[in-house]
Amino acid sequence: MPFLKNVRIEPDLIRKGEFPFTMPLFSSGLEIEFTSSITFLVGENGSGKSTLIEAIAENCGFNRSGGSRNHVYSSQEQSSGLASALKLSWMPKVTNGFFMRAESFYNFAAYLDEMEEDDPGILDAYGGRSLLRQSHGESFLSLFTNRFHKGIYLLDEPEAALSPSRQLSFLVLLHELELAGNAQFIIATHSPILIGYPGAVILSLDGGRITPIPYEEAPQYQLTRDFLNHPQQYLNDLFAD
Repeated sequence: MPFLKNVRIEPDLIRKGEFPFTMPLFSSGLEIEFTSSITFLVGENGSGKSTLIEAIAENCGFNRSGGSRNHVYSSQEQSSGLASALKLSWMPKVTNGFFMRAESFYNFAAYLDEMEEDDPGILDAYGGRSLLRQSHGESFLSLFTNRFHKGIYLLDEPEAALSPSRQLSFLVLLHELELAGNAQFIIATHSPILIGYPGAVILSLDGGRITPIPYEEAPQYQLTRDFLNHPQQYLNDLFAD
């Protein structure tokens, strides 16, 4: 069962006219009940997935550029203001975990290399090799495999560097951690493969509201399925004069 049970916006803390409260998803408040240890946030670009997951991570005390509560380094990511308006409800409260932002992963990996110079052995917790000396996909899986054990894990588009086969490897890791009962995942993703995880809750953020949807109704699943079934028809339509 999930540790983080509920996330909501305190209505009196909404700053009208300021980002991100100008976005439909946050303009009048929201509330999410987490009922599964694995939850996927899906939606079109600009729907608010990354903004929401970053604000949750900030409330957990994680670095906004990625990392755990123990990773203290300069972040170029500015607080959106949403974090201060969120109320998180836990049972029990956990402090272990990790926030991974695909787009700022390089900054986190470089930080680890700098720490290794002063504290040899710090990379042992990440497989013993510099994440910057691995391919992008290898470094992601190295992080997931070696660093994810017990706690809450907030991931923003983890599929960004993973091939389809590596995405399947990631699903195996999710399964192992779910069976152990020690981890909760909230994952923002566009991947039709990842959201196929059995029993996961899929929350659509499209239309400015939170809507649970079955796998077969997820837009990325439907579009991928239809394209693979009729690729030439899609391409002809796209490139028609």
